Amino acid sequence: MNVVVLTKWVPEPEGTPTLGDDGLLVREGADGALDPGDEYGLEAALQLVEAAGDGEISLLTMGPEVAHAALQRGLAMGAHKGVRITDDSLRGADALVTARVLAAAIGRQAFDLVIGGVESTDGYTGTVPAAIAELLGLPSLTFARKVDAADGSLRIERQTAAGYDVVTSPLPALITVTAGATEPRYPSLKGVMAAKSKPVETLSVSDLGLSSGDTTT
Repeated sequence: MNVVVLTKWVPEPEGTPTLGDDGLLVREGADGALDPGDEYGLEAALQLVEAAGDGEISLLTMGPEVAHAALQRGLAMGAHKGVRITDDSLRGADALVTARVLAAAIGRQAFDLVIGGVESTDGYTGTVPAAIAELLGLPSLTFARKVDAADGSLRIERQTAAGYDVVTSPLPALITVTAGATEPRYPSLKGVMAAKSKPVETLSVSDLGLSSGDTTT
């Protein structure tokens, strides 16, 4: 099973965010980390690949150079490779532009499943995964508290106010995973060292075949 996990570098939650002269959050040089919500999705991916006995987990993020730290955390946890999209034209990108860029990157490779968190801790829109699914023509299953995959299909328990619903879908598909769905593993020293030699590809907007019109709304 080949899984793409959406990841995001976010400013340190306990820090004080700084806005630039353009009114946008200053990310370069700021303290931050992999969004805690993304670790649940990565752990779900690791468990699915381990259960399948084969496959590969690819991390995908969009952001400046500092966002590489988020990928390193995920690689140390056990992901196999990473992709970071960085481009000056993407500074201040909204949810739709972000979805377009990430969808274009996902479409470059073969995959069975895309996993994301429910929402980022610095944006809270919760719309990017669903927009990606729409752009790629994928079934979108949200708020998964438990995930199983077998024989080309997916089964989740979808968290609801009254408990949960069981939802099934053929693969490929996209899901969002709730906090608490898994218990993210802590990177071992061996994992941290191995992460340094795992491949990370850096792409620009032009590398994805996108135009300036795709990065504006």
